[in-house]
Amino acid sequence: MEIKLVTSDKKEFLDLLLLADEQESMIDRYLERGDMFVLYDDGLKALCVVTREGEGVYEIKNIATVPFFQRQGYGKRLIEFLFEYYQGKCSEMLVGTGDVPSSRSFYEHCGFAISHRIKNFFTDNYDHPMYEEGVQLVDMIYLKKTF
Repeated sequence: MEIKLVTSDKKEFLDLLLLADEQESMIDRYLERGDMFVLYDDGLKALCVVTREGEGVYEIKNIATVPFFQRQGYGKRLIEFLFEYYQGKCSEMLVGTGDVPSSRSFYEHCGFAISHRIKNFFTDNYDHPMYEEGVQLVDMIYLKKTF
């Protein structure tokens, strides 16, 4: 297993980025200013993009695993890598997600705790209704891990 920092041609991974954030214009808001990490394990398995949001505050803006390889630990491994990579620089790591049980459970299992909610985030910022697990996403919930 190898995790690489991608510094150029990040749009080469657009198909995978769109799995976690299905509107390209939203990805464009953070992609170039973020650190992109790609996990390979006998081929591409997962990626994530992390942005610096303030002194000691970083946010996972996008994390996605190739569908065939989901639920095999690749997302969790990426998050563990991020905790190591940003150690000493990061006092708080945030992640925003749709308010669905599987997402909350995944991040809580990785050590995050619910922080706050942004009302109507998905309905105000996306040009189409978004659904996860059959539920329309309206509010974004933020989870955080403090170091």
